[in-house]
Amino acid sequence: MRLDGVSILEDVTATVPRGSCTAIIGPNGAGKTTLLLAMLGHVHYKGTIALSGSLGRRCRIGYVPQKLNLDRGLPITVAEFLASAHQRKPLWFGISGSLSERAMQALRMVGGEALASKALGSLSGGELQRALLAFALLDQPELLVLDEPTAGMDVQGEAMFCSLLDHLRSRHGFTELMVSHDIAAVTHHATHVICLNRRLVAEGAPREVLSPDNLALAFGIHMGMVNPNALGDGQPSSTDLPDPSDPPCCAHCAPPTGDAPADA
Repeated sequence: MRLDGVSILEDVTATVPRGSCTAIIGPNGAGKTTLLLAMLGHVHYKGTIALSGSLGRRCRIGYVPQKLNLDRGLPITVAEFLASAHQRKPLWFGISGSLSERAMQALRMVGGEALASKALGSLSGGELQRALLAFALLDQPELLVLDEPTAGMDVQGEAMFCSLLDHLRSRHGFTELMVSHDIAAVTHHATHVICLNRRLVAEGAPREVLSPDNLALAFGIHMGMVNPNALGDGQPSSTDLPDPSDPPCCAHCAPPTGDAPADA
């Protein structure tokens, strides 16, 4: 794949297992986001990308971008933002009852009911990510694509968001594909990993892919070591939301000693 005469990706052949949480990792400039955009049909490419859904048709895709170019002064609520995906008449005429219920249902799925009447431009980073996730879930996607979904979150907010995604994937049966720079999050939540650096470096279960040799090939020899005891074998783990009384599974998922952040 070339953009403006520059080679971005070459000879990439990989598979995203149905029902998996597949993470795409690699250094800056490795082509991760470009690969997502190719899947979404937003850039031209040579080759084949097969996205098979049920009954032999193309699968439904939900997309959560890394950031939303948003006019913070825009007079639109979160509920109106969600309804805008399907409402034909201008929003100032109001939202139909059926669309309003769909919007609230999507917000309930992500624990964001309290956001419905808030101005979109007033949301914190974590709240906006929940709103964007609700927007992506409106059409019951079979493939949920996320570009750096936890960028800018602290450790607790990131762990809560990843646990929410695990819970939703388990309950609704979609396939999750996310770009991430956070090896810790990938270690504890991904069931399948695609490692890129303009070419495919490795693909498979986290235990196989996140090896010192592969990470050195992708990121350079300065890349920190990964604790092999924390790596998954590619088999989906229990994805129910954790019981607050249970001990944390790892330091990454442990709660902080202070108050939780407002945007978690």
